[in-house]
Amino acid sequence: MEVIKTKKENFTIRFAEKSDMALILNFIRELADYENLLDEVVATEEVLMDSLFHRKAAEVIIGEYNGEPIGFALFFHNFSTFLGKPGIYLEDLYIKLEMRGNGYGRTLLAFLADLALKRNCGRFEWWCLDWNKSSIDFYKSIGAISMEDWTVYRMTDKALEDLAKEFYTR
Repeated sequence: MEVIKTKKENFTIRFAEKSDMALILNFIRELADYENLLDEVVATEEVLMDSLFHRKAAEVIIGEYNGEPIGFALFFHNFSTFLGKPGIYLEDLYIKLEMRGNGYGRTLLAFLADLALKRNCGRFEWWCLDWNKSSIDFYKSIGAISMEDWTVYRMTDKALEDLAKEFYTR
């Protein structure tokens, strides 16, 4: 396991391993609880194992302070047809409440920005809840811009199944 030193004293970053499934799921639940969405978490360690390590649908980095995990970021590649290049999409970034305000989240973002450049990506993107003013202010302070002319659309469950059925009923 490669541990990457950062400019933050005693703070390191590493890519998650299979043995981190319980930790990752715990971070996901803590994040969901913070966002008042805990009841929406249906992921299991088995599902995460399949998605992250067998299908390689996403990647996870773990931030550690003095060797103890304090946060994570889960990301994957998307693609911009306009740029003709992949991008990195940050699905989740989480730092334990008691460790916030010390620059660890910013360091994880900086690592991912550097990774995007190393992988020749054209963009680094994420969503933020409209009510999360502290995060919005932080993102703006590092030069991120909101895409206010765009609306996110999502299909899940029955709507997704119903549309998929149209493919077979023609």
